[in-house]
Amino acid sequence: MPSNQPDGYLALPASGSGSGVLVLHAWWGLNDTIKSFCTRLAEAGFVAFAPDLYHGQVADTIADAETLAEALFANPDGAKADVTAAAAFLNERAGQADSGLAVIGFSLGAYFALELSVTAPEHVRSVIVFYGTRPGDYSDALAAYLGHFAETDEFEPQPNVESLAESLRNAGRPVTFYQYSGTGHWFFEPDRPQAYNEAAATLAWDRTLAFLKNSS
Repeated sequence: MPSNQPDGYLALPASGSGSGVLVLHAWWGLNDTIKSFCTRLAEAGFVAFAPDLYHGQVADTIADAETLAEALFANPDGAKADVTAAAAFLNERAGQADSGLAVIGFSLGAYFALELSVTAPEHVRSVIVFYGTRPGDYSDALAAYLGHFAETDEFEPQPNVESLAESLRNAGRPVTFYQYSGTGHWFFEPDRPQAYNEAAATLAWDRTLAFLKNSS
């Protein structure tokens, strides 16, 4: 393990090298679902790294997750610095400094993935978000965008999704958003049994993999 690795989880393909994918966790923290997701990416040939924005804390209940998320957004600059450091580490580890990274964000992590594509556009070639948005101007971005959204989502209302799509298109960015019928927030996460939708999750994974391979 490189000595300069930030807090987080690194998954390597069998070859030991590949295109870099930065994975930003949901408000639960760096749990087994995110680690397993990184492992799946590595099995598909990518170097995946998920920084631990909570530095060791993991929530299982909504109440605990809200507490951790509120603390994180009370000092957003700290979280943004962690994401920037993780991107720098992954760029070096994957040897992709010239072509840039793919960044995948889940819910809370989607906000920071979208943020990074604006604040460090030269390092981000593609962004994939799972049921998360960020308002703002994307005119500085250079990435292509893929979004996976639920049909009914109390945490990410449809107007937010439509606003993000409009902002990206206004900035001239390639954008493809999918809405998965019969799903709610967390539909991709198998450790959320009340929300997990296997068919939608499988389709979202296939679309994610195709997008990554086309943009690498």
